[in-house]
Amino acid sequence: MGEAAFRRILLKLSGEALMGDKGFGLDPSTVATIASEIAEVQAMGVQLALVVGGGNIFRGKQSEALGLDRVTTDYMGMLATVLNGLALQDALEQKGVDTRLMTAIAMHALAEPYIRRRAIRHLEKERVVIFSAGTGSPYFTTDSAAALRAIEIKAELLLKATKVDGIYDSDPMENPSAKRYESLSYMQALEGGLKVMDATAISLCMENRIPIRVFDLFEKGNIRRVVEGQPVGSVVK
Repeated sequence: MGEAAFRRILLKLSGEALMGDKGFGLDPSTVATIASEIAEVQAMGVQLALVVGGGNIFRGKQSEALGLDRVTTDYMGMLATVLNGLALQDALEQKGVDTRLMTAIAMHALAEPYIRRRAIRHLEKERVVIFSAGTGSPYFTTDSAAALRAIEIKAELLLKATKVDGIYDSDPMENPSAKRYESLSYMQALEGGLKVMDATAISLCMENRIPIRVFDLFEKGNIRRVVEGQPVGSVVK
């Protein structure tokens, strides 16, 4: 195992990543595999924070289809991220990793409320910190939450784990000739509408000079390779 090129990073996981080949919910073997990869990186001495989505359980954008108020469904989506955070916390602790689950919405029986200084202290004590419930406010995605938390904890890199091996100029699932970028600027990502992350998240990272590395989560060892500084996937900087 090589040496870590970064001291502190934030890893953004989509809720869909946790469901594996299932169409809904959590796949225990997938969650365990992701936990193993995270444990490997944490053992390298990297201070690691996670932001997890909730799309495998509920998406706030379902409001129109359900006939519910958008704010209500956004809060329902935030609660879904807490469920995923609990699952990740349990899987990591089964690997011997000390963790803390923090929520942007207070729920004291399950997790600590998010307090920036406390989160940083946990990282300094080599605990993996899982941020859930998004930003705590409706109309903000978990991508925006990841960018915000990365800024607040002074992360050196934001990792966006996906199902594809980087950023393309069009959907590689639909266009076999799609071009993959190794590196591009924040403005290229914004102006090209490349769906790296939402515009708010990219703008936050641009203003605070936090690079975004997009990579394939399901290629074994990729999280470690990125942390070692290998040119995996695509980088926005």
